[in-house]
Amino acid sequence: MAARIGKYKILGTLGTGAHSTIFHIRRHDDSKQYALKIVPIHGSGDDKFMQQAQHEFRVAGLLDHPNLIKIYCLETVRDWLFRVRQLHLLIEYVNGQTLDTLRRLRVPQLLQLFSCTAAAMVHMHRRGVYHADLKPHNILLSRAGEVKIIDYGLAWIRGENKNRLQGTPEFMAPEQVKKSQVNEKTDIYNLGATMYRLATWRNPPNALAAKSDLALNAEMWNQLLKPVQDLNPEMPPEFCHLIHRCLAFSPHQRPERMSEVQENLDWLAAKWVKGSEDRLEAFEW
Repeated sequence: MAARIGKYKILGTLGTGAHSTIFHIRRHDDSKQYALKIVPIHGSGDDKFMQQAQHEFRVAGLLDHPNLIKIYCLETVRDWLFRVRQLHLLIEYVNGQTLDTLRRLRVPQLLQLFSCTAAAMVHMHRRGVYHADLKPHNILLSRAGEVKIIDYGLAWIRGENKNRLQGTPEFMAPEQVKKSQVNEKTDIYNLGATMYRLATWRNPPNALAAKSDLALNAEMWNQLLKPVQDLNPEMPPEFCHLIHRCLAFSPHQRPERMSEVQENLDWLAAKWVKGSEDRLEAFEW
């Protein structure tokens, strides 16, 4: 007999985190497939995990874009003493893989992928939300060629308090590390670091590792950052230039808005896509 969780039939395991497991499930009510994120709560020490799941659901409720993962509901499972023992997040199921697990994409596909990613980020910013942890692990490519940004656990809603360092060190902007800042410019940097990684299969300089160096400045940063075109000559010069603009040490030297990044990527994608074999849905898994 197949394993079940309440009204859900488990089809497989999609992933495990530090304090959660994500299952591939089919819901009995509509026979549709979903992802189900289960967050166990063992006591008051796990309150932070409960708050993070509640935050992730609240952030998802502010968003509505085809390139942003949807979270449909948050369910609370209690024991006989009415204590919370599990949280269930019912999430849109995507049959695909995160970018950190894929082999290299061709240039036209890479440009389309990041054009979709930037469009999703523009929507987030217009809704007053900043992702704060954009990286290859948090972008899904489906087998049908769909792009989905996932994981709103560290997202910041404009105007709310944030009291801790947010992000993944290899993809964080210098001011994220030094001042715990999260805003449109840090998301632009995060996207630049993600594009750099997928274009070169190397990470940009790690600002967290360098933060103890009080003398770190833009000149030193530029020396540490290897040019994209030196590492991968196949990349279009305009794309390389955009990546380096997004990775500028000073936020003032980055593109002013994510919409500017999107416009550049849209133009590049249109220029490089020649036929159906160049499209994302033609990616050979």
